[in-house]
Amino acid sequence: QVQLVESGGGLVQAGGSLRLSCAASGSISSIYRMGWYRQAPGKQRALVASITSGDNINYADSVKGRFIISRDNAKNTVYLQMNSLKPEDTGVYYCYESNLGSWGQGTQVTVSS
Repeated sequence: QVQLVESGGGLVQAGGSLRLSCAASGSISSIYRMGWYRQAPGKQRALVASITSGDNINYADSVKGRFIISRDNAKNTVYLQMNSLKPEDTGVYYCYESNLGSWGQGTQVTVSS
């Protein structure tokens, strides 16, 4: 099973930026889809962005134009560049891979107003 480890979360003011990283313990080149999900306080986990092995990308409407997902197969890492952050972006961000359905442990992002 692929182990996923997220990093890069933290506390940032509204309008700021963060870059999240998801490092996999094995090769991600054969993983069809990898994604970032967010769980806000009191809410269900929801898709933020996903990217396929063919670089097909999908974003939640709320982050379009602000977030960028990318994958580096050579480094077995998926990134989420988050710009123009808003307080409603606050939550725990989880990395996901679709082949075995593995999740990372999550990284907290807090955006202050």
